[in-house]
Amino acid sequence: MTDSSLAVLRDRRFTAFRRCGRLLSGSRPQSLRERMASLAAESETVGLDLDVRPDMYGDGVVHALEQRVAELLGKPDAAFFPTGTMAQQVALRYWADRTGSPVVAMHPLAHPERWERRAYQRLTGLSAVWPTKEPRLPTAEELLGCEEEFGTLMLELPLRDAGFVLPSWEELVAAVRAVEGVRVHLDGARLWESVPHLGHSLPEIAALGDSVYVSFYKTLEGISGAALAGPEAFVREARVWRHRYGGQVFQQWPAALSALAGLERVLPELPAYVAQAKVVAAALGRAAGARVVPEVPHTHQFQLWLPYGAGELNEATVRLAEEQGVGLFGLWAPGLVPGCAMTEVTVAAEALEWTAEEIEEALTELLGLLGK
Repeated sequence: MTDSSLAVLRDRRFTAFRRCGRLLSGSRPQSLRERMASLAAESETVGLDLDVRPDMYGDGVVHALEQRVAELLGKPDAAFFPTGTMAQQVALRYWADRTGSPVVAMHPLAHPERWERRAYQRLTGLSAVWPTKEPRLPTAEELLGCEEEFGTLMLELPLRDAGFVLPSWEELVAAVRAVEGVRVHLDGARLWESVPHLGHSLPEIAALGDSVYVSFYKTLEGISGAALAGPEAFVREARVWRHRYGGQVFQQWPAALSALAGLERVLPELPAYVAQAKVVAAALGRAAGARVVPEVPHTHQFQLWLPYGAGELNEATVRLAEEQGVGLFGLWAPGLVPGCAMTEVTVAAEALEWTAEEIEEALTELLGLLGK
């Protein structure tokens, strides 16, 4: 698909899904005007005095967000970053400097490998070792048997490109304990929704890492932004590197306010989203040739694979929204096997209204549009 045809598809999907009567995956798209209106309304719920000057280089509402994140994660301090990519580089650089080792153990499907253009290599001079290539987090045995020594272990919770998968709490604790003396950084872009599966609180999970990265837009539906949390010395130097990397932005109040609003509105609802994801996955998995990964979702997100081409599935998805007002999925991506495609399903507020029978019927309608 060319860039221009992809842009046309995205515009069609935006227009159709914005008007849909029902949505199964994700949240309803908003126009710029709608997004500004919702930000203004939600900002009244965050408990801050809005009749003050905007933030300036990280004070005010940005600082309030940092304090809230540190409190939620049970860490001494936190620093706001404009992007998670920047935050990840700063964290890995810091621990490499402290351990004297440029080697980071991570999964080959981890975000720095797949989605950051290996910035940790090009910008920081670090290298990676892969304890496992299996589509899951490494086990304690695999970490102990790693062929190369490493100074930092990065664990992505959940591992998005393997299907948003998580280890059990016991497996996670064992993996961290196996690398005593190694610094542990948690890539927790989606840590918020990991609590139900792991069965422990955010502070208990975060305590397993020397540092934690969280995102504000992937789950909490914020505009943008991320945070690094950890010891005071770590966060103090992270702010220095944030400036060096160009992340000391003059004003960031829209992103900070939307993040605070997401913490208030979305965070309490995540257990319900995770529970409904199991219902949605089971219903979708009953379609002929469908495969859900993992079969029982660990979070409110999972992969859906169907034995059809990505192009025809994208067209059918948009047509169903345009013609029947039913928005089922995001964009489909081609699989490694020709004639197979995958989409990531995100169960959010609007998906809570669906029954298993309604989901099966809607998917049947979608598949009926293929080739027409």
